[in-house]
Amino acid sequence: MKILLPPSETKHPGGAGAPLVVDELALSGLARQRREVIDALVDLAADEDAARKVLGLSARQAGEVEHNRMLRSAATMSAVDRYTGVLYDALDAASLSPGSRRWLGSHVWIHSAPFGPVGALDAIPAYRLSAGTSLPGLKALRRHWGDATTSAIEVEAPSFVLDLRSEAYVALGPVPASVPSAYVRVVTSHGRALNHFNKKSKGLLVRALAEQRPRFGTLRGLRSWAAANGIRLQDADERGVLELVVDE
Repeated sequence: MKILLPPSETKHPGGAGAPLVVDELALSGLARQRREVIDALVDLAADEDAARKVLGLSARQAGEVEHNRMLRSAATMSAVDRYTGVLYDALDAASLSPGSRRWLGSHVWIHSAPFGPVGALDAIPAYRLSAGTSLPGLKALRRHWGDATTSAIEVEAPSFVLDLRSEAYVALGPVPASVPSAYVRVVTSHGRALNHFNKKSKGLLVRALAEQRPRFGTLRGLRSWAAANGIRLQDADERGVLELVVDE
């Protein structure tokens, strides 16, 4: 089983790891697409004013441009530790046992805009780029990543994919129809959960999986595990969609 997570706009700075090695990232078939986005971001960062305009940054956020300028040489840290925000605070990967972190490394992909899906323990630098940004000299990220990412997932051929991404990142590479998968929406008894509850619930779900390290690789196995742990997963009206029901 693989779990697809969205990234976060907020990130921890710095790191203690060696600079990015594109060929060591998960889904190695995406190396060309990764290098093209990195090249575009580094080139754009050479003009701070232009970069701020494209990335939608204020003058006080100029340091984000510097992150992009240094993509090839900056220190790195594990992707699951790089991201901050509600989902990653709830997951709290730093507090997990070594075995649970290894489980994350084997089972979780985090879908970034510049690197595509990367393994949870893959080493990445800080950066600034969102799914909806249009980079000069590069076609729209949805077109740049979409088919290539779908094909890379198909080559990997996971037994099942639990898709916890936002819709913007699904557009950067839908799970291929040949791979069994379920897209998760978080809901309450009154309807779809608001953003905070949505992200927190996804983080807590992945943390529970990492702590228990179940061995199932199918939707049926996921359902059985969830039921045994008091986690409410139900079919949505839309085919291929699961609802994670949470309290407000």
